[in-house]
Amino acid sequence: MEKTVYIDERFRGPPRSGNGGYVTGLVARLAGGHRAVYLRAPAPLDVPLRFESSSDSARLTHDGKVIAEAVKSDSSALPEVPAPPSLEQARAAGRHAACSHPTCYCCGDKVAPTEGLHVHTGQVSELPPGFVAGVWKVDAAAIGGDGCLQAEHIWSAIDCPGSYAWLAKDGINGGLTAMMQAEVLESPRVGDECIILAWPLDQLSDRRRTSGVALFDRDGRLLARAIQLWVRPNRLSVVRTFGTTRGVD
Repeated sequence: MEKTVYIDERFRGPPRSGNGGYVTGLVARLAGGHRAVYLRAPAPLDVPLRFESSSDSARLTHDGKVIAEAVKSDSSALPEVPAPPSLEQARAAGRHAACSHPTCYCCGDKVAPTEGLHVHTGQVSELPPGFVAGVWKVDAAAIGGDGCLQAEHIWSAIDCPGSYAWLAKDGINGGLTAMMQAEVLESPRVGDECIILAWPLDQLSDRRRTSGVALFDRDGRLLARAIQLWVRPNRLSVVRTFGTTRGVD
């Protein structure tokens, strides 16, 4: 299967590249089935991207460069999900949220109400350090198009909280999304208020960390869960990408 796809500018993470959850979710949806999606390079915005898939793998490329690659996986790779906080606990935690990317589609606090998901997560006072939560109100205008809640919007909503889990745990932001695998059990509906919980899993090295993230309905019923790999940029290896300077592996 081959097709051309575009990532709209408002589905950004850092200012000039796609939100990690959106890009991985888009590739996973197009590929079908359980997929772990690895981000190999920042995804450019508003340009034609080439999606190619086979029975074993799928890739998103731009001018021959691999942006994202999906491989088959299964739910055994996903984390066990802790009990969620209440809706009010999650709402209270979100009032103390940090924001690393003010214009990010998921967590940006400088994004217009109709152009972002406004997922703001902070430490839950009743839980161990690193357990962050917030409330996501599903807004049709923020999703765009026909208001259909595709997988990439759900993956976006549960993307950034995994980085903030590490920030809450030890004061170090997780960095950039390097891999994400999610399982959506049930899609929320437009207008729903959902609880998002994220927690740190393993520190693999100084720069590589994993997180678990889960999405619940307002009553605490599990809707989706994910595992993520975060990589903090290497300051010794810097490239100029899409007009901005940023670190890469």
